[in-house]
Amino acid sequence: MAVNGNWCLIESDPGVFTELIRDFGCDGLQVEELWSLEEEAFTQLKPIHGLIFLFKWKGEGEDQGKVLYGDTEVFFAKQVINNACATQAIISVLLNIDNPDVKLGETLTQFKEFTSSFDPNLKGMSLTNADRLREVHNSFARQNMFEFDSKAAEKDDDVYHFVAFVPFKGRVYELDGLKPGPVDHGSYSDDWIGVVRPLLQTRIARHSATEITFNLMAVVGDKLQTLQREIDAISGDPNQAAKLAQLNDSAAREQEKRANYKIENIRRKHNYLPLIMEMLKILSEKGMLLPLTLKAKEKIAAKETAKKETQKS
Repeated sequence: MAVNGNWCLIESDPGVFTELIRDFGCDGLQVEELWSLEEEAFTQLKPIHGLIFLFKWKGEGEDQGKVLYGDTEVFFAKQVINNACATQAIISVLLNIDNPDVKLGETLTQFKEFTSSFDPNLKGMSLTNADRLREVHNSFARQNMFEFDSKAAEKDDDVYHFVAFVPFKGRVYELDGLKPGPVDHGSYSDDWIGVVRPLLQTRIARHSATEITFNLMAVVGDKLQTLQREIDAISGDPNQAAKLAQLNDSAAREQEKRANYKIENIRRKHNYLPLIMEMLKILSEKGMLLPLTLKAKEKIAAKETAKKETQKS
């Protein structure tokens, strides 16, 4: 597997992923973070078109489900670039959605059609060489003061991995680019989340004694569009005044959340390096830089020592 192939690391955040999807040209979706695996947490977000699960990868295979080999109807691409992991999980969800309220847009539609006859390895190579997808992905790169040579993860490095879960033609699939094919987790009748919840609970429980770094996000329908349709349906009906006020309030909160996402993403992309360099220059002139640097090194060393002691115990 190539190390990064000119793809940067991006933050696992619903605001980042939501803007990423829209910058791909996709309409009718947003991403929400899940803080619980309780049924109510999923119910509040329906319709859920896919789940993206982030965890610390330890090189261990999961024995759940059945890996499918060869040609499959479900879109699946092998992961050939480390840093494209997050975007690959998102695209794996997007290209398996069949819903009239979701519009993939020109970029993703063309990519899906172009790779329709490819095997998983060639799909993965096509994804990592898709200029527009890489451009959008890299637009969320954090500014770095220095450029470091890319290197493969070493034994003691923390390595995180994204996998996707999707419903497709009555069955639930796990799309893990490190596996040879999609993993079939069986059929479902009314609610595909009922199949996924126990899987995630089992995996988290298996590692919870030594690991707490998990993140779960849901690709859901565009809430603002749904609210606007409901508002339009009852506007002008005096008997629905209370419900209309409630819907308008919900829409206002959703708009405020999106405005906050936009501000956060601007800050993520902004180049703060000139400000940092000027602050370092002032600290150096006042003789404060060296003492602060030594103090910071001591804190880092203490944290590393505590981490090693925890691992030993």
